[in-house]
This record gives sequence, C-alpha cells and structure tokens, in this order.
Amino acid sequence: MSDTFAFYNVTEENMTLQDVISRLKSFIRKDPRSVYVLSIGTDSHVHYKETKFITAIHLHRVGKGAWGCLKNYILPRPITSVHEKISTETALSQELAYSFITLYLGELTDILIPFSDEGADFSFEIHLDIGRKGVTKDLIQEMTGRITAMGVEARIKPDSYTAFSYANRYTK
Repeated sequence: MSDTFAFYNVTEENMTLQDVISRLKSFIRKDPRSVYVLSIGTDSHVHYKETKFITAIHLHRVGKGAWGCLKNYILPRPITSVHEKISTETALSQELAYSFITLYLGELTDILIPFSDEGADFSFEIHLDIGRKGVTKDLIQEMTGRITAMGVEARIKPDSYTAFSYANRYTK
C-alpha cells in the first residue's frame, strides 16, 4: 500500500495519504460541532488473472454527509480461498488503519476537542466484508479479533458499509 499517489474519488485522482488527511481535516473544520465516524474497509473481486482489492476511507458526518476516497491494490493472481481473500482484505485495512492510529488520528480529533461540549464526537472503525450469514461467518472471530487487538472497533455486515457498499462498488 505504499504507492505515493494512490488515492482517488469521483472528483479527484492521484491523492497522497497526506492529501487525504488534508481533505479530512477540511471536511471536519467545516462543521466541528458534529459527530464523525471515520471508517476504513476493504473489498475484493476475483477476476480471471488477478484479484482486485479496493480499500476505502470514509468519513461520515452523521446525518450531514460524508467524504471518502479509495485505493486500489491488484494481486496478479486469482485467490480461490475465502479465508485468504478475507484475510488479505483485513490486512490491507489494518495497514492503512495503523497509519491513522500512529500518525493522523490525533490531528483529526484535535480539531474537535474545543467543540466537545457542543456535541462534537469522533469514532474510528474498521469495516469488514464478513457477516453472520454465508461462508464468511466462520471467520468473524478471527478477523474481528485482529482488529480489536489494535484497539479499534470492528464492524461486520450489516454495519460495515465502508467495505461491503462503498468499496464494493469499485471492485468490479
């Protein structure tokens, strides 16, 4: 995930992670009295000769819109194991989340601290493309355990919209 210019959305391309952080800060500064949920999630799609992964960053200003961006990762082979596919999705989300935890979450929450008595709030989550139905149900404990071990809230379907909805839209 170390590509210098890797993030994009419907209005911008070739954003660095630092560009993304600037966009997130700007979005928060426009309404610092709101509740924010920052989530990271990855989805994938197996193609004939490769597996395409999309990792999404989604900042939800609860009840008032959102800002998001995406990052592609192509594995030059098809993945046939559900465990390997979900484990790789989880690892890509963890890698990006680690950058936020160690470098950027403090910068984002510092914007909101002066407004905490006026309703400002912030939470950070990793959204996993797994759920209690289907073949991924057996992976819930392992994958959520990896996330919670980082000190981050893990969300699964139907609450993991960043992975199964936003990122999924761009994997095909």
